[in-house]
Amino acid sequence: MSEKLRWGILGSARIVRKTIPALQATRNGEVVGIASRTEEKAREYAGKHGIPQAFGSYEALLASPDIDAVYIPLPNTLHLEWILKSLDAGKHVLCEKPLAMSASECETIARKADETGLKVLEGFMYRFHPRFEKLQELLAANAVGALKFIHVAHSFDAGGDDNIRWYTGLGGGALFDTGCYCVNVSRMVTSEEPEHVAAFGNYRDAKDEGRIDTSIAGMLRFPGGSTALFDTGVNLERRNFLEVTGTEGRLYLGNPFSLLEEDSVLEEHHFGQDSVYHQVKGENHFVRMGEHFADSALNGTPLRYDLADAANNAQALQALDATARAQDRAAEYAPHSSSRVR
Repeated sequence: MSEKLRWGILGSARIVRKTIPALQATRNGEVVGIASRTEEKAREYAGKHGIPQAFGSYEALLASPDIDAVYIPLPNTLHLEWILKSLDAGKHVLCEKPLAMSASECETIARKADETGLKVLEGFMYRFHPRFEKLQELLAANAVGALKFIHVAHSFDAGGDDNIRWYTGLGGGALFDTGCYCVNVSRMVTSEEPEHVAAFGNYRDAKDEGRIDTSIAGMLRFPGGSTALFDTGVNLERRNFLEVTGTEGRLYLGNPFSLLEEDSVLEEHHFGQDSVYHQVKGENHFVRMGEHFADSALNGTPLRYDLADAANNAQALQALDATARAQDRAAEYAPHSSSRVR
């Protein structure tokens, strides 16, 4: 393998407008190829981003000896198939979140990664930003006492009906798109797995079949005694924050999942006292994630987050999805009553 990790991009989703420049900016990686479903589209993106090779199929890119690792930004339901094909082709894999649609799919990926000795990372980029690292540092120092309550929100407006988020067959919906961040950060903050979950959602008819969640409100109860409350949506105005409350104070982080390359602050507040504002250096979290992954692939060092973590996140999402859909069905078939509570 070369001194730099040679990246191939498996698809031309909108997110690559951010991730390709980030991977090109890493100190230990270079983007050498991109594949799309047509060679014309691949050449268009390659020319736009200065990528030397364009491939008219995903299989052609995976067959290239010039590529060491792939970044996968494909729709959620395609992750499992193309992660496994990439590993079979001898490529390390950085895949957009969620890694897969279920815990069992994540476990299948983990087994294949063990068999091949290749690296696989779920692409929750926010975890690599100095803002989140500072948050973890303060929590480890017991800055706000025993954790009691986490409140996190992540929403935006996905727009028109042609968006993949409106298709059940592509793994769309709010929970698996934006809600996965809320669940992931709640688990990261508590360093625990939830023992109870509850959720309510708003639904519409999907563009293919079934019903798709447009927004979700959920709760996770952790064994240490803390509770996380989250709300998420893909048909709402942009909201993005994290608040962590303990017995002695709270921490607040604005835009925890956004790409912030300018300096920002993390607010620490203790009851009855003025807030302390921790200055955090702005960095590109995609660059930091890419460099961490490349270091691991090139040097054989462990990844910061393993595939058991991805499986646990998927398991929580599955449980939330099941309880929210059960409530949706209950509401749909609830008998009408004109009685009033007095």
